[in-house]
Amino acid sequence: MAKKPHNDLNQSAFSIVQQATGETVPEPVDEKKKDAQESGRRGGLIGGAVRASKLTPEQRSDIAKKAAAKRWEPQS
Repeated sequence: MAKKPHNDLNQSAFSIVQQATGETVPEPVDEKKKDAQESGRRGGLIGGAVRASKLTPEQRSDIAKKAAAKRWEPQS
């Protein structure tokens, strides 16, 4: 994700040098946000398996066909 450009010339120059040399300063991690992301991922991994186990083979096939059709439809 690209960062918002700086208004200060010195900050812009510093940012460009960091990008050019590969030296980036890690942004501080918000622990609450990190915990929420991990929790959501765990729930998402479980939810997909539970949903799949409740569907019939025909329903899973229909969902897969719709997904494949959408994936291969021409981009506009």
